[in-house]
Amino acid sequence: MAMADVRHDIETRGDCEQLVRVFYGRALVDPVIGFLFTDVAKLDLEAHVPRITNFWDTILLGAHSYGGGAFRPHIELNFKVPLTRGHFDRWLHLWTMTVDELFEGERAELAKAHAIRVAAAFESRLRSFDQSDYELSPGIAGEALPVIQHHRPAKA
Repeated sequence: MAMADVRHDIETRGDCEQLVRVFYGRALVDPVIGFLFTDVAKLDLEAHVPRITNFWDTILLGAHSYGGGAFRPHIELNFKVPLTRGHFDRWLHLWTMTVDELFEGERAELAKAHAIRVAAAFESRLRSFDQSDYELSPGIAGEALPVIQHHRPAKA
């Protein structure tokens, strides 16, 4: 095996950032989910990378650098374009492929396992929202779970 082919475990914030950048490099041009990032979310990658790096740095290395809720942006996206199991499956495929290409070891396995848990939790939570009955409260600051307002039927 050539020296460039030797993989190590995820050990530093730099490793987390490399993983995030390579993953988004693929995701943004992916024929299945790329449009969600580019056309729907209009993702500013340079603003997003540090935040997502913080997320993975916290999960994988215990850095405690991530301080936001990850669910809100996904529910807002889901209101624009309903996210399907296929979208989550493709995200997981690209993530797993990227982790396996770049790293090997305990934290690399944790990165894949945590992604599976996050995708399953997000998909489940998104299915619990009925878009015809609920809407996001427009004045919510931050990225916490959204405040839900129930639309009451008009009185006859």
